[in-house]
Amino acid sequence: MEHIEKKYCKESKVIQTHRVFPPQLNPFGFLFGGQLMAYIDDTASISVSRHCRRGAVTASTDRLDFLHPIYENHSVCVETFISGTGKRSMEVFAKIMGEDLATGERYLAATCFMTFVAVPSKMNWETDITVPGVIPESEEEKLVCAGYEERRQQRLKERDFQEQFAKAVSYDVPWA
Repeated sequence: MEHIEKKYCKESKVIQTHRVFPPQLNPFGFLFGGQLMAYIDDTASISVSRHCRRGAVTASTDRLDFLHPIYENHSVCVETFISGTGKRSMEVFAKIMGEDLATGERYLAATCFMTFVAVPSKMNWETDITVPGVIPESEEEKLVCAGYEERRQQRLKERDFQEQFAKAVSYDVPWA
């Protein structure tokens, strides 16, 4: 899709850093995966708002790969930017880094792709929505954005499967 308006990836870049405290740990002493997912979704939502300046909802977490555990008293840094767009959809890339605050050692803890969809909202009630395209500049941005169309096609195929699957799955289960 050719977009009339385009924005640089860096215009949607967001960086959030948090310290990992004991209540956020799972029984193995690592940051809960669900806590990390909440950080990612929050950070990604800000990238989306910066990119399209309108309301948007999380449509999917397409891929979240946990690469290294994040421990107590380490920091977790979530960096996000828009890596591709459709008419109303935006793919967000998230890079998650951990840091041992005692030694300064940093490590790549996870990567993630999410999809958000722009919707009419209090931010903007328009229904004819076209989000801006993206322009990568850095080598990392170019690498991430280069795979967007392939990931988008895969998502569309998976969406069709999920729609059929959801029709077949029973949801009328008695509560235990």
